[in-house]
Amino acid sequence: MHPNCVYWRETAISLVNMQTSSSKIVLSGASGMLGTAMRHALAARNVPVMQLVRRPASALGEIGWNPARFPPVDNPEALEGFSAAIHLSGANVAGHRWTEAYKREMMDSRVDSTRALAALLASLRRPPQVLLVASAVGIYGDRGDEVLDESSIPGSGFLASLCEQWEVAAQPARDAGIRVVHLRSGVVLGRGGALARMLPIFRLGLGGPLGSGKQWMSWISLDDWVAAILFALDTPDLAGAVNLTAPNPVTNGEFTRAVARQLHRPAIFPAPAFALRLALGQMADEALLASARVLPARLTAAGFRFTHPTIQPALAAALPTHALS
Repeated sequence: MHPNCVYWRETAISLVNMQTSSSKIVLSGASGMLGTAMRHALAARNVPVMQLVRRPASALGEIGWNPARFPPVDNPEALEGFSAAIHLSGANVAGHRWTEAYKREMMDSRVDSTRALAALLASLRRPPQVLLVASAVGIYGDRGDEVLDESSIPGSGFLASLCEQWEVAAQPARDAGIRVVHLRSGVVLGRGGALARMLPIFRLGLGGPLGSGKQWMSWISLDDWVAAILFALDTPDLAGAVNLTAPNPVTNGEFTRAVARQLHRPAIFPAPAFALRLALGQMADEALLASARVLPARLTAAGFRFTHPTIQPALAAALPTHALS
């Protein structure tokens, strides 16, 4: 049994004792790859989840919310007494050309929604003990070969500024005494997300590095990403920025070759930087060609153990051979 499987089971037991005999968690962004994995992990451990949805609630365990207003839910009392909140909502950074309109959408979906949720939780008579908020290693910007951890200062550019404002937006929760953890995720390797967008190209034998391929990619397996969040929920001393990245970042060229090996395909067709910039504009420079060599210093120091610390086993878990045909 993987060590994190044991940890998830032990964490479920301790979560039940966090505040009441029946721990409950508020979760936003539950429909994407990450939110779905988180929801399933909690459900498997009998931890009740209240999902925040941007539509009228249509099922038990859902509550409609609109971050553009305050309070963002019609009945704030429905969120009283929850032990934790996990906020994963946000428009896809790498899924769209960064027009000015889309930049505003990314900002609204992250910064404004975080501020609204933090203020809502702070206003409760019985607020949660902890708020975990999605963030990203994009906060470090393009830093070449520099080794980065949570003590590193933010970088420059739109994405770094977005992430920095995203984290600041949780201040109302901190002011109310809620423990806030900023989940600075790298590229999460699962059956969906970034890998799903790459697979059709690689299956055709047309995959290759982006630009020079020398830029560093910080990544984490989906299993470790979920386990790290459970670990953060259960570690009272863990607050502030936490890098959700594997301890062995790779260059884009190394990543490309690892994907090709897993798929038994060549990876000989590089995507030139100028072509990426022409097609994708600013997003190419900041999300695809930027170099961030990020280490999970705080997770490691707190005792977290990775199931997939290196890239090839992580890809094997995300892309099992029997599922690749």
